[in-house]
Amino acid sequence: MNITEVYNIMVNPYNQGNVSGNGSMGFLRNSTLNRAINIFSIIILFIAMISLGCTMEISRIKAHLFKPKGVFIALLAQFGIMPLSSFCLAKMLQLSPIKALTVLICGCCPGGSLSNIFSLAIKGDMNLSITMTTCSSIAALGLMPLLLFLLCKGFPSVANAVPYPGILTGLTLTLIPCTIGITVNHYKPHYSPFITKAGLIILIISSIIVLILSGIAIKDEIWMVFTADIVTTAALMPLTGFMMGYAMSIICRLSPQCCRTISMETGCQNVQLCNTVLKVAFPPQVIGPMFVFPFIYMIMQCAEALLLILCFRCYQKFKAQDKAALDSESNLTISLRSDFASTTEKMTSF
Repeated sequence: MNITEVYNIMVNPYNQGNVSGNGSMGFLRNSTLNRAINIFSIIILFIAMISLGCTMEISRIKAHLFKPKGVFIALLAQFGIMPLSSFCLAKMLQLSPIKALTVLICGCCPGGSLSNIFSLAIKGDMNLSITMTTCSSIAALGLMPLLLFLLCKGFPSVANAVPYPGILTGLTLTLIPCTIGITVNHYKPHYSPFITKAGLIILIISSIIVLILSGIAIKDEIWMVFTADIVTTAALMPLTGFMMGYAMSIICRLSPQCCRTISMETGCQNVQLCNTVLKVAFPPQVIGPMFVFPFIYMIMQCAEALLLILCFRCYQKFKAQDKAALDSESNLTISLRSDFASTTEKMTSF
């Protein structure tokens, strides 16, 4: 059984009068628009991974690989917590086959570049963050197809419909540009800041274009994506990753810096990769408008990560104020004791 054979099963949730006689959804008749979204999705992924590679230093990666405890725990959290969370949410919310498969693909993706920014904002271990992003991208080449194969057994209608060649192609699209970025940063480090800044500008512009094109493509079917079950899943997945990643790190007795880093790395998925896989690996009449799910996930993960960062910053501020007050009180006590001792000494001398 392949994608074509299970098409009728997977497309049922979208068959609400918007499907033409040949089974193609109305908004997907425009093959030019669909092709444009595919091209820009690949560009976004390529640029994002080159920029990420330009932030990586081989020496820092080696330093963490020689002491792999943090990296191992982070990988276990990334490829343990997130896939299981996506599976459990898909089961509990009784998602339809295509929705469940979309959520599973997102849950099995490696960590994304946003985790590095969030780790910096939450004062985490940046060396561990960058190393973790690198290692998870490499490990995903084997673990992502394996996890999808195992977890999809829980959804018989899509168990044999996962396009593994397309997923491997998407993963290759992450490793090649990432390797290019690492090479540039190693041999021509003075180019890295320029590439990173230019990449960020191109990334923002391309993302806006994809969002606009996607909006045009699904303008009449947007209600199919923004349903209660999908929004709930997109909200709970990153939050579960953040919380469980932090809890797992504490149990393993890592430093507070590493705990915060692993928390961010676990909850942040590579949404660019997920979007590219959904758009390129699946026929448009099968995936329907669900290719925008990664963008919903990205909005939720950013909102929740920023909220956690804000809470951490407030905690630090109050902690610093308490410490300052305690230090002031301690200094006052020492000063009073010193004055008392001096007075006693003078009285004794008389």
